[in-house]
Amino acid sequence: MAKAVLNGVVIAESEEFQIIEGNCYFPPDSVKMEFLKPSESKSICPWKGVASYYDIEVEGEFIKDGAWYYPDPKEAASHFAGYVSFWRGVEIEK
Repeated sequence: MAKAVLNGVVIAESEEFQIIEGNCYFPPDSVKMEFLKPSESKSICPWKGVASYYDIEVEGEFIKDGAWYYPDPKEAASHFAGYVSFWRGVEIEK
């Protein structure tokens, strides 16, 4: 079981998470989307493809681009398409 926690609030929780390059990726249906808002930010990974970002807001704390995912990854990363990962102060508990 893995959890993503911000300000004591669980924003994602799953037994089916994946660890990729040291980051914990959560299945889309395990993420509480009420705390995430789409961001216009993008980045590119040579083997995963184009990442999209979410801003996070929990109990008054706002984290710009605090989560990311690959909506249409390259073939090598297709097994975690849409999975969401967190950083910038979001604690991952395993």
